[in-house]
Amino acid sequence: MEWRPAEFQQQAWQAIDAGADGLVNAPTGSGKTYSVLLPLLMRYAQQEKTIKGIRILWLTPIRALAKEIQLSAMRVIETAQLPLTIGIRSGDTHAAERAKQKRKQPNILITTPESLHLMLCAKGCHELLAGVEAIIADEWHELMGTKRGVQVELAISRIKTLAPSIQIWGISATIGNLKEAMQCLLSKEREDRGHLIRSSLRKKIEVISILPAKAERMPWAGHLGIHLAKELLPILRSSTSTLIFTNVRSQCEIWYRKLLELAPELAGVMAMHHGSISKEIRQWVEEALYDGRLKVVVCTSSLDLGVDFAPVETIVQIGGPKGISRFVQRAGRSGHRPDAMSTIYFLPTHSLELIEAAALRQAISEDFLENKIPLQLCFDVLVQYLVTLATGDGFRADEIFAEIKNTTCYGSITEEEWKWIIAFTSHGGHALRSYEDYRKLQRIEEVYYISNARLARKHRMSIGTIVSDTLMVVKLMRGGTLGHVEESFITQLNEGDNFWFAGLNLELVRIKEMVATVRKSKKPDGRSPVWLGGRLPLTSNMSVMLRTKMEEAAADDNTSRSNEVELNFIQPIMQLQRERSHIPKRNELLIELFETKEGHHAVFYPFEGRAVHEGLAALIAYRLGKIYPCSFSLAYNDYGFELLSNQPIRIDEGLSQGIISTSHIERDVLAGINSSELARRKFRDIAAISGLVFNGYPGQKIKDRHLQSSSQLIFDVFEQYEGNNLLLRQAYDEVIHQQLELSRTHEALARMSSQHIIIQRPDRPTPLSFPIMVDRMREQMSSEALLARIEKMTLDWDD
Repeated sequence: MEWRPAEFQQQAWQAIDAGADGLVNAPTGSGKTYSVLLPLLMRYAQQEKTIKGIRILWLTPIRALAKEIQLSAMRVIETAQLPLTIGIRSGDTHAAERAKQKRKQPNILITTPESLHLMLCAKGCHELLAGVEAIIADEWHELMGTKRGVQVELAISRIKTLAPSIQIWGISATIGNLKEAMQCLLSKEREDRGHLIRSSLRKKIEVISILPAKAERMPWAGHLGIHLAKELLPILRSSTSTLIFTNVRSQCEIWYRKLLELAPELAGVMAMHHGSISKEIRQWVEEALYDGRLKVVVCTSSLDLGVDFAPVETIVQIGGPKGISRFVQRAGRSGHRPDAMSTIYFLPTHSLELIEAAALRQAISEDFLENKIPLQLCFDVLVQYLVTLATGDGFRADEIFAEIKNTTCYGSITEEEWKWIIAFTSHGGHALRSYEDYRKLQRIEEVYYISNARLARKHRMSIGTIVSDTLMVVKLMRGGTLGHVEESFITQLNEGDNFWFAGLNLELVRIKEMVATVRKSKKPDGRSPVWLGGRLPLTSNMSVMLRTKMEEAAADDNTSRSNEVELNFIQPIMQLQRERSHIPKRNELLIELFETKEGHHAVFYPFEGRAVHEGLAALIAYRLGKIYPCSFSLAYNDYGFELLSNQPIRIDEGLSQGIISTSHIERDVLAGINSSELARRKFRDIAAISGLVFNGYPGQKIKDRHLQSSSQLIFDVFEQYEGNNLLLRQAYDEVIHQQLELSRTHEALARMSSQHIIIQRPDRPTPLSFPIMVDRMREQMSSEALLARIEKMTLDWDD
């Protein structure tokens, strides 16, 4: 069949040929990569001379995507016989390859934000980047709204000065606020000349829910999914190849192990892929999947983006993805052609999650994708960036200030804040100026340079904004490296203990420095690693759709849900909820009050997501405490939150005195939580990014508890002696605006205040309240004790 370019591809080619900047938005598998790549490459078709230096910088958010971009470019270069070379530079690039690139740079360099900043801190980076003609931010929706996206903004601001005629293009598949995304990428001075090119193609996605034998009347999160593994096997066997997406790495390990246990014949044709597995294993999995040697891959977001695995036929999502764009992105891994149907199976981890499946189906049909909000005033990234520039060719403060003022992140920075940043980066500011390690910069004839080689070396080791718990290498006694697990997990094990990692049953032999030596084991039992920060927040768009579907599920007849198999399936749960309490409609706020042996419960159902509910629970508990003496235990999930007290909760009095008022939200939220402790935790990451603490050299990593204590000490010093410290202010801002999502909390309270409030007093917990109670107990009990307790609770309350 003859291939013809799509209309959006032709529009992009014309815009790029005309020298314009812009953003291309098109569904996964529709050819958006070639819409930008082809015109950039073909401008060299008539050149016969050898082209020197980097001409095209292609930024990718994940390393797995780099290989695919390289293969796509090589096909064009070889077919058209273009005089171009291409290379990859990322954290997976071997030292020998980096040395080769240093001697002779490829014309097209595919790299990550972190590796690009490493180039900026090299001597001679001005000459290295002065010839760049185009920079492309691939999967821009994945970077925007993160500190890695801020790194891209800063890098582009510098390269535009070094190469003024550079073209800037973004590529994105799943994002709602496209115009804002383009403006963020291009910066203020170019936003008016940007071309937003959208494909008219709409990806066809079929969502099929895997239903359990029956809907349990008292559902709780986490237990159902693995029990449906047997239902998944016929799908795997009938598909040529399948990607099974889990939301977290620990879930990935558990599912791989369970499927191998149920279907031993999958050994050899099933693999696992997540960010903590070694790069050698990940690369093998990607190649084997691309070549069709693998039938099943259990993975996380490490395979979310852009990698064109044409053989993939089927996608499975384990549990609610918590975001519409994320779900669409994963669905697009199958049917990776413009005209192909993408099929995605939704496997719930508890019955109520089936409402999310119905919500996702409607959101896809309405193209109701989330917005990505650009970050503002990330001072920790700016401090790191200035040291990066000083490590390379140095920088002039006035020149860099003018550059960053044109970025979205730092457009509102004041001259006073800028002077503070320069002073802090130079000598550690008021509180730390006496310590040599914080006196990083020196000024010579208006140019700032790094003060000594040791600090420069430490900085190069620390470039990046992805901060996690300290990672320990997992290495076989007779074999290679399997990957990395967090120190907090591995140090809980004793020598001889078993654990599962990278699909292998392992026995811990010894821990020396930051290496856990292991050997394969045949013992039947073992724990799976747990990585911190695993829970995904429910997006605002998912909250809207969830409330819509909950209202449909509340209908007494099936007229409004006749085509929704999920809503019909969970009717036993909904019927029990009706009998004991009420199912809230979109214009209603349900509050349940009941008493158990634990005490007095008040459960609110805003359906706004766990992060927002955390702030709402603290806010309302604080406001009730101001009305009368009381104390609460708090619990929350994506559907609601619980206040538990040893005395009756005076909700009517609280509502009459404005506990859901929008007045003084920030003040009351901060007063209702341990804001200093939350800010301390945030400050650990800020301290690492800004270089206040050092993670250690390769093979000599500093233990996590030492990093934590060091950052807490600095936090306390700033609190006591330098209250105007911008990094300290940033820690509190991130707690309020990112962790607790204050803007969404304000919107939620405004909506709750306008809703019809329904207070129910059931004589026992309801199906909606039960999973919230289980989440609270999960943090207090071992797995075995929790299961026993839940079984007893279910017998007591499900009758």
